[in-house]
Amino acid sequence: MTRLFSDYKTRIAIAIAAGAVVYLLLLILEDLLSLQATFLENHLVITAIVGASLFYIFEEVFLSFRNRQTKILNTIVDALQRISAGDLSVRLPESGTPELRRIGKLVNQIVGNLKEDIAKLEKLERVRSEFLANVSHELRTPIFSIQGFIETLIDGAIDDENVNRDFLQKAYQHSERLNTLLNDLIEISRIESGEMRMSFRYFDISQFLSTLTEEMQPIAKKKDILLEYRSDSHEVLVLGDRDRLRQAISNLIDNSIKYTDRGGKIEVGFAELPNSVRVFVRDNGTGIGEEHLARIFERFYRVDKDRSRSVGGTGLGLAIVKHIVEAHNSKIEVKSEVGKGSEFSFFLKK
Repeated sequence: MTRLFSDYKTRIAIAIAAGAVVYLLLLILEDLLSLQATFLENHLVITAIVGASLFYIFEEVFLSFRNRQTKILNTIVDALQRISAGDLSVRLPESGTPELRRIGKLVNQIVGNLKEDIAKLEKLERVRSEFLANVSHELRTPIFSIQGFIETLIDGAIDDENVNRDFLQKAYQHSERLNTLLNDLIEISRIESGEMRMSFRYFDISQFLSTLTEEMQPIAKKKDILLEYRSDSHEVLVLGDRDRLRQAISNLIDNSIKYTDRGGKIEVGFAELPNSVRVFVRDNGTGIGEEHLARIFERFYRVDKDRSRSVGGTGLGLAIVKHIVEAHNSKIEVKSEVGKGSEFSFFLKK
């Protein structure tokens, strides 16, 4: 700053001296040529000083502006080199000429988008690793169980009438669980990869839920659970994929049956709204703790791992429900309280 001020003083001094020299030269010319004095001549010193000063000041401002733009360009080049080397913490100054401001803004947006994409890729990689680990674990359990029962039978239990049928029955149950798990894995893979195509049609939600409830009655009766259909309306047409919704609601009912004790109650129904209907599955089962509600729709997430395996859950049912409901531009909602039960619901357009 001191140097810059000194430069200005030097330039002003030069401007004054130049003005004085010009004035003396004009006086000499006036005497030699016998010229008449004019207003410009009388104010020639001031004019010369101001003109020269402005010239030097404008020159200094221009040089300063050019140096500032050069500095900004150097900053941008340095930042781009760091970005190309993988440093995404760089942020360019959004200053200078309109063009430089635009360059800085665009580069900052690109860096921001790159950071978001990298964060998504890292998240996907974590999800993939967790998914593979969970699949391996889930497949290992029934496979090892089946191997154990078969080996026991081969080692001589096949001839023991007291245990052979029991072991075969258990091996069959684990093979069924394995088959269910594989089917669910295939299903959720198709959904997440976009291979599952939805077929939206209008259908009567009342008849649909009534029929579905009847189909699920045998499973509920095995646990002495009262499964009933409830509705405030009769025929109501909604838009959706009938087969996929059957799969989703069946999963919700089956989930309620698994986590409702004997003698419990499950209600399936819908409530009509002006432009939609709210479909629900409500039970008075074990309920879900508040700390688990945000994660129950994740693949393989289990609130009670021991009980989930004992009732034969794959840990994929609610994840499939979530994808199907979201494909209908809706969102699965859950209300639950430990010891009092749960209610799952979502909306369908009329």
